[in-house]
Amino acid sequence: MNALVPLPVLLPLCVTGLKLAIGPRLQRFQRFISLAVLGAVLVLSVLLMIAADRHGPLSVHLGDFAPPIGITLVADRLAGLMLTVSSAVTLLVHVYSLGQGMADRDDQTPVGVFHPAYLILVAGVSCTFLAGDLVNLYVGFEIMLVASFVLLTIGGTATRIRAGSTYVIISLFSSVLFLVAIAMTYAFAGTVNFAQLAGRLQEAPDGARTLLEAMLLTVFAIKAAVFPLAAWLPDSYPTAPAPVTAVFAGLLTKVGVYSMLRTQTLLFPGHRLGDLLMLAALASMVVGILGAVAQTDLKRVLSFTLISHIGYMVFGIALAGRGSISGAIVYVAHHITVQTTLFLVAGLVERRDGTTELTRLGGLAKSAPLVAVLFFVPAMNLAGIPPLSGFIGKVGLMRAGIDNGGGWAWALVAGSAATSLLTLYVMAKVWNLAFWRDAPPGAEGEGVVLESAGDEPGDEEDEEAPAAGSGSGRPVPAGAVVSAGLLGQSITTTKRLPWPMLLATGAAVALGLLYTVLGGPLTTFTEAAAAELLARTPYIEAVLGR
Repeated sequence: MNALVPLPVLLPLCVTGLKLAIGPRLQRFQRFISLAVLGAVLVLSVLLMIAADRHGPLSVHLGDFAPPIGITLVADRLAGLMLTVSSAVTLLVHVYSLGQGMADRDDQTPVGVFHPAYLILVAGVSCTFLAGDLVNLYVGFEIMLVASFVLLTIGGTATRIRAGSTYVIISLFSSVLFLVAIAMTYAFAGTVNFAQLAGRLQEAPDGARTLLEAMLLTVFAIKAAVFPLAAWLPDSYPTAPAPVTAVFAGLLTKVGVYSMLRTQTLLFPGHRLGDLLMLAALASMVVGILGAVAQTDLKRVLSFTLISHIGYMVFGIALAGRGSISGAIVYVAHHITVQTTLFLVAGLVERRDGTTELTRLGGLAKSAPLVAVLFFVPAMNLAGIPPLSGFIGKVGLMRAGIDNGGGWAWALVAGSAATSLLTLYVMAKVWNLAFWRDAPPGAEGEGVVLESAGDEPGDEEDEEAPAAGSGSGRPVPAGAVVSAGLLGQSITTTKRLPWPMLLATGAAVALGLLYTVLGGPLTTFTEAAAAELLARTPYIEAVLGR
């Protein structure tokens, strides 16, 4: 079974090489092998999760080189669950992207560029979850960075290039900081292997340990969009195509959260920066949800709720108890799925009405009841309405905070409750504006979505563009997130949504509900994962063989 551990990384990379060699030819075959490899990664992830649960962590030293020389990949309960959830989500988003690409008649570039970049992104995510040392964790981040920059800027529109440039500058800064932290760690401990560091860092001076912990937390907080290091996210994600935004919002920030979970439990047990983490968690919750309240565009609303709900996960990490870690893991799995689903629904709304600006939407509950249901279920899940999985995760975290009994813990419990209520308010606001009220004048009908690949910098403020449902051009509202297909070209809205997009979104909603149905087994699994993380010994013995 150990031999299966590298495959979630190797399979997407190998298929990417094959697809690049084929080029834009054999499009149906290329779509098939993309779906086949993502399905295979999902099956492998499930097998690794089950094996890790039954037999303990699985590890493999590539090339049979022992630490600290060789590359070590490790699959424990946490990594197995993250792989399973992420591979399920990436498969569904890829199905969605196929539907969007076929509807937009993107016959060349999605196969030649989008699909390979997407598979590289999947390989980078898998590498991050399986990495057994800091260097390969860094490599996983860099693989994701390269692929994500391609996906963010695909089509080359001015809006996407601007947003992608911001994203890559912030990411490169965090990468440089990560390299410095890795070098300092090696200088102190003589290794970057997690299992070896777990012992050697305990012997390092307290000041050195605190410095390394602070540097690594800063890197991962940037990746996870923890306030105040989250300003880049609301302007970067909404400009990308719907499937790209969905997978970024669902997965990439959670890679940062996963890294915080891994390093804080394995390398820095009893960490000294717990109070600082609690403050960051509370600030993320409050500032993020207040930002969402102020938005009038659906994608930006969801971007700010993403920042806010990252605070719940940091809450669990900061408390560093078995109950809180378990609650954080549940919430990570829940949020990956639900946040991805909501961005997919935003793509459906955009495809149908040509905009996600709430002031220009209305009547969707009557005119598109299926889309309304697909939004309502994950929206209530995100708000934590019982008995959905969002409620399960929040209750676990709040119970852990109450059990802790500290001042910061009680503040976080209160902040969690307030954030949950404000999230419900925000989702109700979106529902009332986009779905429940009557459509505003001029919103009905089919038309052309605004952005095109020929847009030049500086054209956005004064360009007249045909709006959905209107026969003549009208200005793009200030601050609105313009829309486009995978290539950034103009697309025609339609009341008949492509069936692969509906199918993928419906399956994502069902996956979110499955967490509720399997709430008991899920919490039992995450409690075992939390105990394993805090014990540290199973992980160390699996890697070092003692």
